[in-house]
Order: sequence, then C-alpha cells, then structure tokens
Amino acid sequence: MLRFRQVDVFTESPLLGNPVAVVHGADRLSSEQMQRFANWMNLSETTFLLPPRDSRADYRVRIFTPVAELPFAGHPTLGTCHAWLEAGGCPARPGVITQECGAGLVSVRRIDGRLSFEAPPLVRSGPTEPELLDQIAGVLRIGRETIIDSQWVDNGPGWVAVLLADAASVLALTPGYIPFDLGVVGPYPAGSPEAFEVRAFFPKHGTTVEDPVTGSLNASLAQWLLGTGRASAPYVASQGTALGRRGRVHVSAGDDGGIWVGGGTITLITGSGDLT
Repeated sequence: MLRFRQVDVFTESPLLGNPVAVVHGADRLSSEQMQRFANWMNLSETTFLLPPRDSRADYRVRIFTPVAELPFAGHPTLGTCHAWLEAGGCPARPGVITQECGAGLVSVRRIDGRLSFEAPPLVRSGPTEPELLDQIAGVLRIGRETIIDSQWVDNGPGWVAVLLADAASVLALTPGYIPFDLGVVGPYPAGSPEAFEVRAFFPKHGTTVEDPVTGSLNASLAQWLLGTGRASAPYVASQGTALGRRGRVHVSAGDDGGIWVGGGTITLITGSGDLT
C-alpha cells in the first residue's frame, strides 16, 4: 500500500485552488503504473515522490498529466513539497528545499509563510510571430488590435502569452479551440489587491481546457512582465475566477535577482492504496 495526499495549491481556502495528487514512496512503481494512476486520477497533474539521484536534492519527483510526463510544473512542485514536508521530510539546508525533477534542480522556500519555487529559466522567449498572433486573436475571438503585446514565455510546457488591456477583457474571453498552450493576462486598476488576472488554456482531446491556477505560466509571465517594466515585485496575480476558483499567485523578487512564485497549500485528502 502506498500513501498519497491530495493538496489544494495557490489558495488559502479549501476547494478554491488547483488540486494535485502526491504519491509517497513511489520507487516501486514503473513509469507505466504511474501514468495509469495519473490517468485514473484525472487531475491536471499527479506526482510521485522518489529518493533523489542528485546528492544536492532532498527528494525527486516525477510529474504526470493524465496523458504524459512533464519535466516541470508549478503547482505540482508546491503541492509535492507541502506533502513531503507534512510527511516528515527535513531539508538538508535549513530554509531551502531542493527538488529534483525532469527539468533539474528547483529550489523551494517559505516566503511570508507560503511555499514558493524559484522560477526556472525560459527555454524560449522573444516576440510572437505575426501569423501566430493572428491565429491567437482568431481562437480568442477578439480583434487583433486588442492584443497589447505578446511573447513566447516557454519554461517547458510550451507557453505563449498575450497581454490584453485589462482584467475585465481577460475575464470576458470565450475562446474557441486552441491547439497550443496559451496564457492571457490583463492588469487590474491601480490600487486593486491583485495586479493581474491570468487565464491558461491548452488542448485536450480536441477541446480547449482551462487550468484553474498555473504555476509554470505565472512564473514565465512574471519574467516577461517584470523584465518589460509592466509589473513590479512583489505582486499578486488572480487566476481561476472564470471557473469559480480563487487562485492567488504571489510573485516576489529574491536578493540575487531570482523570481519566486508561491501560494497557499492545503492538504484535503490523505489515504493509501494499492497502485501495483
């Protein structure tokens, strides 16, 4: 029997964030068994805790969607770290947890009481190609002129992002089928508790799926928005509003120039099962 936890991430209130299932002691499972369980769970991601291979890491994690393995993802990173700590994990370096995953080593620490991961470097950046931008406007069902700016913000999953004039424009979107991973962001008025509204869309089985709260996208958006002066750290992004969630992503800047992305984590389910 293997223990598992289901953790709500990027929320301070149960059932309003993005859940991840975390399986402890998964070294007895094959890749095929992990994938089958992730498919059966049918969450955006399910993770599997393993002993580290790198001596600098506190633990290793494998991250699966229902159909594929990911090298890195944001809310699974925070949820897995929360589960590891709750199960008695003790980091080798006080105050910093080092996660090993497909993308390498990722640092996690507590900032203002919330777990935060250091944003990984972008694997692709730069302006969006004009023909792709026309396609994005079409699938979002908006005029091309309403897109203020656009950028590749890919830190692994393949994100491309567009900036709209305001948060209300982001929330008003009713997109058609989107055949790629697309992030949309728009600012709230000055003085609002949240700086931006974020939505994340990706294809699944021929339809468009919206993710409730997306750590990897918010990490790459932060690099773009801070780098262009459209945001200043710290700030809070809202996500999931259109789905009835209340995700809150806290972005801060480290002393070394790194960007940290964090949020609340709450265990909602604990249990055990025979996954073999």
